[in-house]
Amino acid sequence: MALKSHIRVGVVGYGEAFGMGRQHLQEMRKAGMIPVVVTDTDEARLRAAEKDFPGIETYGSVKEMLRSSEVDLLSIVTPHDTHAELALQILAAGKHVVVEKPMALTTRQCDAMIASAKKNRLMLTAHHNRHWDGCILHALKRIKGGAIGEVVRVEAHMGSWNRPGDWWRSSRSVSGGLLYDWGVHLLEYTLQIVGSDIVEVSGFTSRGVWAAKTAWKRDTVEDEGTVLVRYTNGVWSSLLLSSIEAKPREGWVDVTGTKGSYSFDHGSWTLTTPRKEGVTTVKGRNPESEGYRFYQNVAAHLMKGEKLVISAEWARRPIHIIDLAYQSAEKGAAVKAQYL
Repeated sequence: MALKSHIRVGVVGYGEAFGMGRQHLQEMRKAGMIPVVVTDTDEARLRAAEKDFPGIETYGSVKEMLRSSEVDLLSIVTPHDTHAELALQILAAGKHVVVEKPMALTTRQCDAMIASAKKNRLMLTAHHNRHWDGCILHALKRIKGGAIGEVVRVEAHMGSWNRPGDWWRSSRSVSGGLLYDWGVHLLEYTLQIVGSDIVEVSGFTSRGVWAAKTAWKRDTVEDEGTVLVRYTNGVWSSLLLSSIEAKPREGWVDVTGTKGSYSFDHGSWTLTTPRKEGVTTVKGRNPESEGYRFYQNVAAHLMKGEKLVISAEWARRPIHIIDLAYQSAEKGAAVKAQYL
């Protein structure tokens, strides 16, 4: 891959959801790259992009944009089920690709994307900006520093009693299912903590509460999903996402070790250590997130040859786990991992 003296960037998808297209361009610009193009099928969104980034090129189709723009790197900020197809189209046109999370919906799709990037000698990554969240950075510092001894298990969870909204993120065929989206974040945290290869995955899903009450009906995401992962170092992890949890738990991630436990969510952490005189509990606030480092690393990789932190292979790992979890839920048995 030839290094660049400057990187011209753009986004595919400038949609309303969280203003993510605009955020991507802003972060890329802060990292020293040059926003040059926005592609979206909605004319109003293109006009908004022109207002946000005066002079930027706008296109209504990816095909037209690839034919006309001299962009070097494109970030795909579209519904989950479009990620693989768009990435393959863009890579074939000789452009570097950043894909919003999740990278794709299946292991097979990730494999095809990785093969195309290698064939065309291009960068492919997924936007795991939460790799640098303050909560996981502080957790790793404490855990690797021996605060809880050797890690035994990691339990990630997020739930509430909450009917899915009538939009594409609640459609299983478009979003992939309940385990994607936040599940990818929590699994990426978990993989950093465990630091070991994957052996097998078990998955469990539940439906019936919300499906009949939403516009998506049978296509509505599951009410609840659970993933269990076994690792080669003996550690195991769990992930639970639920929209039928009447008594939500505190925290997002609980890590149990041989000498104590560490729990955290985005804002706070708790370290619990057993003592002869009883249990000692220390609490604190997490540092600010450093998600801006994602695009700083991408820019340094393309212009200086620095190592890409979120490789395509790393981004495939949580997708592979979720893919196997759904296979397991359907089969009613654990599934061996294809990729470690």
